[in-house]
Amino acid sequence: MNEDCKNFQSRTYNSGEVARFCVLGLAPDAPWSCPENCQMYTKRLADAGWHRGNLIEPKLESRPEQINTQDADAVLDAAEELVNEVGPQVVSEFENKKNKKFSFRKKK
Repeated sequence: MNEDCKNFQSRTYNSGEVARFCVLGLAPDAPWSCPENCQMYTKRLADAGWHRGNLIEPKLESRPEQINTQDADAVLDAAEELVNEVGPQVVSEFENKKNKKFSFRKKK
């Protein structure tokens, strides 16, 4: 990925796992590559003149030989359907719990 792009971010978790991604969601092959000639690529100016040390996140594992984007899209579509299906029920349960919590307060 274009790690010098202002839209690139990475996060290292306590487990040592590293997430590398485009904050605009424009890198479908993240964390391995950005689209060629990305229209939103903008050089990160805050890094100008800085020297990076060796405490940067670990090297990226090798890219799989073949990425099946249809399978990934199907999984994401199924997850979205599930969230859309149970979302209103979860919100309703949360609101009910919140209302019960505040209804037991004593009046002065």
